[in-house]
Formats: sequence, C-alpha cells, structure tokens
Amino acid sequence: MTMVQANSEAATKTRSDKLHLDDLHVGQRFTSGSHRLDEAQIKAFAVQFDPQPFHIDEHAAERTFFKGLAASGWHTAAITMRLNVESGPPLAGGFVGAGGELSWPAPTRPGDVLHVESEVVEVTPSRSRPDRGTIVLLSRTMNQRGDVVQIAKARLVVPRKVAA
Repeated sequence: MTMVQANSEAATKTRSDKLHLDDLHVGQRFTSGSHRLDEAQIKAFAVQFDPQPFHIDEHAAERTFFKGLAASGWHTAAITMRLNVESGPPLAGGFVGAGGELSWPAPTRPGDVLHVESEVVEVTPSRSRPDRGTIVLLSRTMNQRGDVVQIAKARLVVPRKVAA
C-alpha cells in the first residue's frame, strides 16, 4: 500500500469506524500502509531538524558509526506517526500522547519502504475521568526486509463511548 492509498483510505473512514477505549483489548493488532523513503527526504528533514553529517552527506556518513547515509531517528518517528495516524489504529480522538519510550535498533536507509505493526499491550479506564482512559500501544516500524528500525511504546489517551 502506498502513502496515497493510505491517505485516501483514512479520508473515507467515518466516525463510526473510530475505536474508543471500550472497543480496544490487549493483543489487538494493526498494520499500517507503507512509505518509501529516499535520499532527498532524508537530507531535507535532516537539514531542517537534525543536521548531522550521517544524515546530510553520504561521503561523510561513510566515515561514521553508520557507514552510510541514515535517516534521523526523529524522521523515522515522524513517518511512524503519520503512518499510524493515517492507516494504523483508527483511534477516536486521534493519537493523543501521554508519554512513551523510543528506540532505534537499526538505521533507516535511503530506499527503505517502512510500515508499522502495532499491538495494544494495555488498556486502562481512568478512575477519575469516566469519559476516557489510556492504552499502551507498542509499535514496531519495519523496512521491506523485515528489519525493525524503530520501537515505540506510547501511552495514549483514548475517549470512552458516551452512554446514551
């Protein structure tokens, strides 16, 4: 699935397709669409937000820890966010973060085609606010070879269904 396909699918989701806290359960899984990353995208993001040699200059990058051009981890995180929002779990209220953890076990490279596989690992109704709760969503961003390039464990605020 291309980003364009993911965009059009996200645009056609109706309010009833959105998942509330009451619809979610531990073990529930979601797979996003995909995004192809190229050298120009990597450099453009890095020049603006993370201007380090291994993100902006392929020749300099050869002499670094990465042994070649690598996307910023923050670029990978931004792509992960977009993929999850547009074609991942259709959360009512959107992806509202309340904390989390990130790790990048492998670099993202030019030519990588990324997708996200997410799993609900915790669902907790709020004790003080009956209209919401939190989930913990474990998301693994993978390239076309199945290499995990990012692991994100996010605590998200999700609304509950309103009682009729």
